[in-house]
Amino acid sequence: MNILLIHTHDTGRFIEPYGYQVPTPNIMAFARHATLFRQVFSAAPTCSPSRAALLTGVSPHVNGMLGLAHRGFGMNDYGKHLVHFLNRHGYETVLCGVQHESTDVHDLGYKKVLGYYEPGAAATAGDDLTHAEEVANYLKSSVREPFFLSYGLLNTHREFPKDKAVDPNYVMPPFPLPDLPETRQDMAEFIGSAQVADECIGHVLSALRESGKDENTLVIFTTDHGIAFPLMKCNLLDTGIGVSLILDYPNNPRRGHAVDTLVSQLDLFPTICDVCGLEKPDWLEGASLLPVLEGSSDEIRDELFAEVTFHASYEPMRCVRTKRYKLIRYYDDDTGYVPSNIDDSKSKDVLMQNGILDQLRDREMLFDLYLDPAERVNCVHHQAYQEIYDDLSHRLDHWLKSTADPILNGPVPRPKAALVNKRTCISPQLDDFE
Repeated sequence: MNILLIHTHDTGRFIEPYGYQVPTPNIMAFARHATLFRQVFSAAPTCSPSRAALLTGVSPHVNGMLGLAHRGFGMNDYGKHLVHFLNRHGYETVLCGVQHESTDVHDLGYKKVLGYYEPGAAATAGDDLTHAEEVANYLKSSVREPFFLSYGLLNTHREFPKDKAVDPNYVMPPFPLPDLPETRQDMAEFIGSAQVADECIGHVLSALRESGKDENTLVIFTTDHGIAFPLMKCNLLDTGIGVSLILDYPNNPRRGHAVDTLVSQLDLFPTICDVCGLEKPDWLEGASLLPVLEGSSDEIRDELFAEVTFHASYEPMRCVRTKRYKLIRYYDDDTGYVPSNIDDSKSKDVLMQNGILDQLRDREMLFDLYLDPAERVNCVHHQAYQEIYDDLSHRLDHWLKSTADPILNGPVPRPKAALVNKRTCISPQLDDFE
């Protein structure tokens, strides 16, 4: 079984198949003939940690990726990367476009690199389209071995391609941002970026069908975390960790279905193993989705976990989420918003001008996601939720201890060579480091 992994940057679920007015007709067409998972969450709402978790099958603090690769963070064992695993099983492993797990692509073990972005690059329309053409040409070529092809797009990462924006007068900013001219313009530019991504993905999927390789290929579409707007990326709210996942493979019995199974991106590595008939390595933390796809089970897990340690600045937090409840815990003395961990944008400017940096968050936050999907009512001190709090707190503590999370030992030190902005730094673009 071939494997085609298509992944965008900072898209969350803000695409057409999830009901948003963000036209992505090619992704929508794929979703209608694949399986769409509606309750999927990243292991970390930041670029390198999320991708390292997906591609090793273990949490970021376990694989060592506690911050951004282009700022000096790295994994502690690249031999556990999916690419090295598939190399050992005779796959031709191919990269085109984005990877965010190392500044040295050779660490990852790809046998072939068609085109490449350095981690931290800004989005353009032209480069993603060029890489889509390279992927299409590869798919149409003769390939002797089964292949794993990772096609990574920069879109919808900031900066958005300005020439692709739609008319902001008829755009609704993403929840929970206010409906203002600045936020509408910001979202209009995101929509244009999403349309670039959709065009690229459509070209790649068309090439897969034309080549006939779709009859023996597992196709996975996902993204790394929530969109790069305030209160989303680099937050453990669902707006930060909620992601897209659409997949298909030959004779998929759940083709054309939307599924509400609770899923962590850690579950993708074991799913790839099961669909492709590969023995799973012993280090995986996730569970395979194959029982859900085959209809023998509705759920594969009762809980999932997510984390942030470093982004541009140090902002340690952890969470546990079940289908109905979530507990978020902060591990720093200052629970205010960290401006350098909010990507620069018109939306950020509006919130900063109106006092977001003066607000504090509770050190622990418990949300009833059925009654409060907006995650605005903290139930930590509500007597009616005491048993829920105790249960989730125990689960989170057990996970931290069983995985030897370094946060248990106090503030996590940064690697000596890592670049970490001061917590007071206004922008991640400033040379204002610890």
